[in-house]
Amino acid sequence: MKNLSAKYGKDMLVLRRNKEENTVIKVKGCVIGQEQIVAVAGPCAVENEDMLKETAFKVRAAGALILRAGAYKPRTSPYSFQGLGETGLKILARIGQEMNMPVITEVMDSEDIALVAEYADILQVGARNMHNFSLLRKLGKINKPVVLKRGLAATIEEWLLAAEYILAGGNDKVILCERGVRTSEPWTRNTLDLSAVALVKEISHLPVLVDPSHATGRRSLVIPMAKAAIAAGADGIMVEVHPEPEKALSDGEQSLTPREFSRLMRELEEVARAVGRRLR
Repeated sequence: MKNLSAKYGKDMLVLRRNKEENTVIKVKGCVIGQEQIVAVAGPCAVENEDMLKETAFKVRAAGALILRAGAYKPRTSPYSFQGLGETGLKILARIGQEMNMPVITEVMDSEDIALVAEYADILQVGARNMHNFSLLRKLGKINKPVVLKRGLAATIEEWLLAAEYILAGGNDKVILCERGVRTSEPWTRNTLDLSAVALVKEISHLPVLVDPSHATGRRSLVIPMAKAAIAAGADGIMVEVHPEPEKALSDGEQSLTPREFSRLMRELEEVARAVGRRLR
């Protein structure tokens, strides 16, 4: 991994050897990549305005700095809820403004970049699109932060090279997100690779988030793995929160309730202090 530049015959922009200081990304007063741990929280999908407003209010009160919710949902089944599209984007942007929270949502198609960027402060590339090189190239041309999730079975090298596509296009506002990789283990949705977090922080200057919701697929595992992520060096966490997970249109089984999210934030404060960082 340390010889990526030599392997590809190019000074890799993603590597710490070419930029010693950490990349720090600022968006609407929120800073990612410095001492403070950033919590990104919200429902899997924008279902309706009332639900999103309730969730945003409660996660903001608990200490979340960024609101997440999907307007376009890449689902395994074509019959599952696919999101509200532009209507969802408008709701998300409106609630984010009301709560004074930057918002992040996924862009699935290069043709939708301009539309999503009109409403979102941070654009997310989902795991299934990590190898969508056309999408990555075009995200390199915009002037907004991009969260790049690790692919379902991507190596660390492939993940970093996907980030390189965006950086090489001129957009240096890239945030990596470890969300688990597919293994033979059937008891969790994926296997959360926290060694990847520590390694990437060592060899790259980019900030790293961890998504324990998608990594585990189990509500009971989100809190312990979020704490482990901070101990491993993550710059923040991205978790799914829903006021009534049992009624969620997608990913309810891995969504925390607002009360559970408040508990998570209290416990994360202790972990952050133990590793010389802060949550608030």
